[in-house]
Amino acid sequence: MKKSPTLCGTRGRDSSLMCMDLSRATGGTMQHDDPIISFEAAAKLRDLVIREQEASIAHTHAIDMQVFHIRMASTAGHREAANLLLRKMYGWRGYDVDAGTQHAPNRITLYAETGGATVGTMSLCLDDPKIGLPADENFRDKLDELRAAGRRLCEPSRLAIDKNVTKRVFASLIHISYIYAHNIHGYTDYVIEVNPRHVMFYKRMLGFRDFGGERPCTRVGAPAVLLRLELEYMGEQIGAFAGMMEQAPGERSFYPYFFPLRDESGITSRLIQGRD
Repeated sequence: MKKSPTLCGTRGRDSSLMCMDLSRATGGTMQHDDPIISFEAAAKLRDLVIREQEASIAHTHAIDMQVFHIRMASTAGHREAANLLLRKMYGWRGYDVDAGTQHAPNRITLYAETGGATVGTMSLCLDDPKIGLPADENFRDKLDELRAAGRRLCEPSRLAIDKNVTKRVFASLIHISYIYAHNIHGYTDYVIEVNPRHVMFYKRMLGFRDFGGERPCTRVGAPAVLLRLELEYMGEQIGAFAGMMEQAPGERSFYPYFFPLRDESGITSRLIQGRD
């Protein structure tokens, strides 16, 4: 993805980082359509995997590459494009989801776009004493335990990634949300409600831990488990693995696919300029 007007280091097949100083290009102010950051990556997940039996075979075919742009959905039109993907991805799983375009003042929405199509989106809600968090609807008692201990909570939600899209998109959305919540606003913990089938994914790929057990989720009409992740831990993992891509063969989490630490300052600057 982008940082300054130089090419950042290339690490493996999925790691061409194209860098751009957007503040310079726009006279110091982010425009609505300016990406927070952009990157070039293998077009589909299967391009990132070489099966064991193929490991000794020389691959001479060209790997399809795409340019992905991560933006903040700062207009009603952008939020509606993200909501269309949300309805599509939740709908085919049989979940009910309210993907209305009403913009909550304590929520930002990020989306990933390639070739004019929205292929990924997530929202981040920052805890607010008047509004609270979406998870309060089902887990208020558990969240209040953390609040009483002085923790500052935020909730990633409404996450949808189109089928076959590179893992870099998921990692990019999570990393940018971390920068926004922790580095800019000083929040300390992620809390998320996930379907029980997805619990192991979030534990293995990001390090979430059980916190609230399983309860019915009224918003999607399915069971949900409350998980928690201390953002201090996420920062440690970013420091250890971010930007390594395939050069961290023993690490199975998504952290090697986060941006290199050197990109965080540029992302932080563009988030501050572009927030609505």
